[in-house]
Amino acid sequence: MQYGYVANSGASSASATTSGPAAAPSSSSSEDDDDEEEDEDEEAGGDTSSSSTGSASPVPNSYDSLEGGSYPDSLPPSNNMTNQAPPYGSYGYPSMQPAYRQGAPSHTDASPSHDLYGQSGYQQYSQPFPNLSQLSAALGGLSGVPELEVEALRPVNLLQERNLLPPRPLEAPEPNLSSDLKKVNCSPQTFRCTLTSIPQTQALLNKARLPLGLLLHPFRDLQQLPVITSNTIVRCRSCRTYINPFVTFLDQRRWKCNLCYRVNDVPDEFMYNPVTRSYGEPHKRPEVQNSTVEFIASSDYMLRPPQPAAYLFVLDVSHNAVEGGYLKYFCESLLDNLDKLPGDTRTRVGFLTFDSTIHFYNLQEGLSQPQMLVVSDIDDVFIPSHDSLMVNLKESRELVQDLLNSLPAMFNQSRETHSALGPALQAAFKLMSPTGGRVTVFQTQLPTLGAGLLQSREDPSQRSSTKGVQHLGPATDFYKKFALDCSGQQIGVDLFLLSSQYTDLASLACISKYSAGSIFYYPSFHYIHNPAQLEKFQKDLERYLTRKIGFEAVMRIRCTKGLSIHTFHGNFFVRSTDLLSLANVNPDSAFAVQMSIEDSLADSSLACFQAALLYTSSKGKRRIRVHTLCLPVVNQLSDVYAGADVQAITCLLANMAIDRSITSSLSDARHALVNAVVDLASAYKSNVSNLQQSGLVVPAVMRLFPLYILALLKQKALRTGTSTRLDERVFAMCEFKTQPLQQLMRMVHPDLYRVDNMSDQGALHLNDTLVPQPHLLHLSAERLSRDGAFLMDCGNVFYLWIGKCCSEMFIRDVLGVANYASIPPNMSHIPELETVLSERVRAFLDWLQDNRAFSSTIHIIKDDASAKANFFQHLVEDQSDSASSYHEFLQNIQQQMS
Repeated sequence: MQYGYVANSGASSASATTSGPAAAPSSSSSEDDDDEEEDEDEEAGGDTSSSSTGSASPVPNSYDSLEGGSYPDSLPPSNNMTNQAPPYGSYGYPSMQPAYRQGAPSHTDASPSHDLYGQSGYQQYSQPFPNLSQLSAALGGLSGVPELEVEALRPVNLLQERNLLPPRPLEAPEPNLSSDLKKVNCSPQTFRCTLTSIPQTQALLNKARLPLGLLLHPFRDLQQLPVITSNTIVRCRSCRTYINPFVTFLDQRRWKCNLCYRVNDVPDEFMYNPVTRSYGEPHKRPEVQNSTVEFIASSDYMLRPPQPAAYLFVLDVSHNAVEGGYLKYFCESLLDNLDKLPGDTRTRVGFLTFDSTIHFYNLQEGLSQPQMLVVSDIDDVFIPSHDSLMVNLKESRELVQDLLNSLPAMFNQSRETHSALGPALQAAFKLMSPTGGRVTVFQTQLPTLGAGLLQSREDPSQRSSTKGVQHLGPATDFYKKFALDCSGQQIGVDLFLLSSQYTDLASLACISKYSAGSIFYYPSFHYIHNPAQLEKFQKDLERYLTRKIGFEAVMRIRCTKGLSIHTFHGNFFVRSTDLLSLANVNPDSAFAVQMSIEDSLADSSLACFQAALLYTSSKGKRRIRVHTLCLPVVNQLSDVYAGADVQAITCLLANMAIDRSITSSLSDARHALVNAVVDLASAYKSNVSNLQQSGLVVPAVMRLFPLYILALLKQKALRTGTSTRLDERVFAMCEFKTQPLQQLMRMVHPDLYRVDNMSDQGALHLNDTLVPQPHLLHLSAERLSRDGAFLMDCGNVFYLWIGKCCSEMFIRDVLGVANYASIPPNMSHIPELETVLSERVRAFLDWLQDNRAFSSTIHIIKDDASAKANFFQHLVEDQSDSASSYHEFLQNIQQQMS
């Protein structure tokens, strides 16, 4: 199946010369591949005239036939394919048998008041834990897996064990496969399953009470990517799966599909291996040696000639926008990055500004300066002259630069307070429809005129309500309809919202949600009063303008016969039951899917999943990026638990909870999350029958699950009782649906480190730098000390908290000020000082920063500052005014179990 993601033009190049029928795949760094890509494109040009894909239809008339449908003889998955998951039972899995729903009764009040959780204090339990042979027998026998599985299944009594965090952030669990399969399996950063051992039947899955789903980051930036140019893209004739490392070769001439088990012929051309330049070894071809590959696609994979890169910028220039001051910084950033915009000689750009009227800019080559054209009839928007408004960047470059240099001053004196966003979007749609491409919208206030106008729906007195939260869904369907129209014309819409007031993001976000776009939000943005937000905006914008992009993309996910996908999460439009339409795909967006087991997998020992992303690169090449993941199938409950991926489970449940809070209610979503913990603990207790253990016992591999769920309940998207602006809550919900797992986990459960006493012991050696590796600390104030400095990594922001009695040497050597009292109140950067301590702290920070696409801001916080609240709200194990402590939460879970 093709699957949604904002994609980059291929992340590498085929640098080997074409020898024989196929070009050798090459691995190259994706950091600087623009020049290489030029060569690769010339090379790829010559021999992609046709691809024998076994497809009968010569001229496909829809993307569905173009990428190739699912099993022809099987029923389509349930048509519950909207962005909303169906309502789920007492816990969140759709369409479970009624028996599944007999969970522990949940209490009625959504945010438990303190009297619900008896008194705190750790009671001592006297029963001894069972030994391993008892445990193994209780779980139905271990299937002969080594120590790892034994450790994964070790029963952990959460009410007794206080130190649950590993010293370093959790890695993805490794599936229990042979070393040969492990070597070629898909990277967990690209493809992760909530269960690394797939249950044989739905009944076994129900018994485990864990959700089954995939988390996918299909277009992420890759250091290495084999790119394959070949006349023949080999696919299964029945289910259209791309050949991959997990197929079986019956002999040199026949291969068996690993998804539907059909036997296929090996085409003659595939007998030749371009890497070894030898004949007769199809199993050594790059497609069969790598689980992530990219094919240069032939014309069979096109509905029209590949579109050029086209970028339209839609800019709010009302008084509000001028006041906030973003326009100058946008123009500067675009001027700096014009050469780095992904594209080729065909790249087109255009600009449109709006307040109560809409302003177009004629940038036709040959003019002495840009011409502004004003359309004041916003009820019937027309395009003054199409060809001169979206222009070739190379030909009209000087006019584009003139416009960007003069734009900020043009509206300086504007007193126009109205915003005709809807009509401006309608104009953008008309401009972009002929080609498709990307529309980037900058908005600073509620739209007040014309189509799509909105009223304020936020009641500030309800921000701390524990009852429920209203208006999480859109106020009008104008923006969703607009996005679906865009998606149909291959237009993706990205939104930058820079606002100090309520802007109804719940309605505006639809323009990106359904067109596979991205959303950026800068609350209380002001270029003078909020320097940290300005810096974040500038850094985000630079990444945004220069990151890879894929146009007119579709994505499909296929899985082993017997498994079915029923709900997708992310920004996309579902075009047919299993095909995601992605007008644009970028390297920073992720997706999630929920799955069920329709038929027993008893006949197979392995289950496989394949995501295929078909897109047009910014250089105008049609490409297919394919990822294949292989996991073992198990029939013992113990093996299912041993392979559970606690972080993937948390992220999938977060996605389900966001849907639930919009389709049902926030309190419902919160209940479902609490029930997820109750269900797991009850299932583990009842199925591990001879563990007559009191306390709250879970398998070691899931020991952080209750902590992660509590952290989720305290996160902006889902919390109650803590003052939360509606737009900020909605933005947090949008983030949950689109962020890759690692970024999401840092937002839910930040990483906390002590940094004033870091040493080189256990440090990483990278290039010529030593990167210290301090241990993770539990998120509780009792782990802080007044004489230390603590770094908290929340994904998109770092906090460095300096204790009152922190050593002056650290303050001087790292912050460059004399003492604690001299630390300025809004300090937001670490100076580059030539001291051992400074180099250590910066090496550690840079290393953390390197692993993410967007740069995070840093706030230095003193122990006495009002800013301290921002830091302390992330200490999720502690009690707050409106939410329980971790220990109280565990007691509540235990109560619900009994």
